Amino acid sequence: MKNFILRAMTGVLFVLVLVGAIIYSPLTFGILFTCIAVLAMYEYVKLVNTLPEVSVNKVVSMAGAFYLFPAFMAFTMDLCGASVFIPYLFILIYLLVSELYLNHAQPVANWGYVFFGQVYIALFLALLNVLAFQYDPVAEKIEYNWVLPLSLFIFLWLNDTGAYCVGVLFGKHCLFPRISPKKSWEGAIGGVVVALLASLAMSYWFSFMTVVQWAGFAMVVTLFGIWGDLVESLFKRQLEVKDSGNMLPGHGGILDRFDSSLLAIPAAVGYIYLISGF
Repeated sequence: MKNFILRAMTGVLFVLVLVGAIIYSPLTFGILFTCIAVLAMYEYVKLVNTLPEVSVNKVVSMAGAFYLFPAFMAFTMDLCGASVFIPYLFILIYLLVSELYLNHAQPVANWGYVFFGQVYIALFLALLNVLAFQYDPVAEKIEYNWVLPLSLFIFLWLNDTGAYCVGVLFGKHCLFPRISPKKSWEGAIGGVVVALLASLAMSYWFSFMTVVQWAGFAMVVTLFGIWGDLVESLFKRQLEVKDSGNMLPGHGGILDRFDSSLLAIPAAVGYIYLISGF
């Protein structure tokens, strides 16, 4: 019971902070997700450094995550040009060149883990800015559209809730027994259906996309969210850990809470570009 209460309190606070920061202003949105990117990178590097003969530079990896999100934010807001990414390129170059001098046992493995982390966490989270800052043809300028990033997380949360409820009641066929034996096909389908129903409400309240476009957005987010969850499950299974960390009492780590979104975000960006005709 104590664990349930702790989990519930953490979950409510987590949702309130996330929703509040996204809706309140672009500044709170940027601060929150920059912090999330840095903390997720911290957890990731801490985990991979437990592997034999793996040594990834924690500080520089976190610096990359710290820089890339606000850099993407400034670029998508049209506050600066592509030159804003030059310091990040030097961070990547340093992570490559430094292995020449550190005499680590597995430099190629270190390169693989460090660049996987930069793509999987820093880049994929930074792409959330592409959803948040959209060109408004009426105002003829870039506007902050909090609806798209917030709806992405709403669809993911509803998908998780629907999948859990349907899976507990009707789940019989394992979705991925090798990676996550508790997930079922019935639960996955139930979660997608719940998200699709929610997309009908979103199309009613926010008409900048049609019903079909909202349904497609929900479908893309939930499907890639399921894969995102399985990717992190495979990662943790490979490292033989249950949670990515303990920053969120009762919920594990930051990576555990954002695993679904790490694949859903780039997929959603691709979908938005596709329906807008690039």
